[in-house]
Amino acid sequence: MDLNKETITNRFRNRKQGIIDEFSLRRYAVFLPILEIEDTLHLLFEVRAKHMKRQPGEICFPGGMVDSTDNSPSAAAIRELCEEVGVDSQNVTLTGSLDRLVHPFNQVIYPYVGFLDNQTSMSPNKDEVDELFTVPLSYFMDTPPKKHNVYLQVETDSSFPYQHIPNGERYQWKTGVMPEYFYYYKHYVIWGLTARIIKHFTEEIQETNIL
Repeated sequence: MDLNKETITNRFRNRKQGIIDEFSLRRYAVFLPILEIEDTLHLLFEVRAKHMKRQPGEICFPGGMVDSTDNSPSAAAIRELCEEVGVDSQNVTLTGSLDRLVHPFNQVIYPYVGFLDNQTSMSPNKDEVDELFTVPLSYFMDTPPKKHNVYLQVETDSSFPYQHIPNGERYQWKTGVMPEYFYYYKHYVIWGLTARIIKHFTEEIQETNIL
């Protein structure tokens, strides 16, 4: 390779900024489904089946891993929505994307927002979903979430080469802080990544003053 100013400039001039190691992380896509009920906008949620290995009984948006067969994360989000909620893709309108979320546990989340046709019939996949329910979007606009912090400590493996870094084993690692948000609606507790995405979504709406 001929390394010079021109080759480096050509490589980076129009490059879009991404996330380092993004494609080595586990990639998940979620869909925030909006539907209109009696002239009021609602968000649709799932209650995960209690026999699921991961996060049984928790509340989430439709979503899952981005497969190699998916043309894009947005395609994965629509596919998961259709598979889990039991709707036809022709009744789904993808409006746009929210910001990607890099999770400390080697995950990157691609959230998308869109609409379901008002007359869409739903047949949730009982292997994954115990219940579907909706919450008026206005509730989240008017109700700030409760915030709690989770503190993450560094633990190195036994072969970590402390002898090669300043201060060795006395190196002062920073403590990670991960905010966890909670929304309480009727008897439902919406928290974790789902609540964090809702908070981001409502903040985006507030910035545009569309409601």
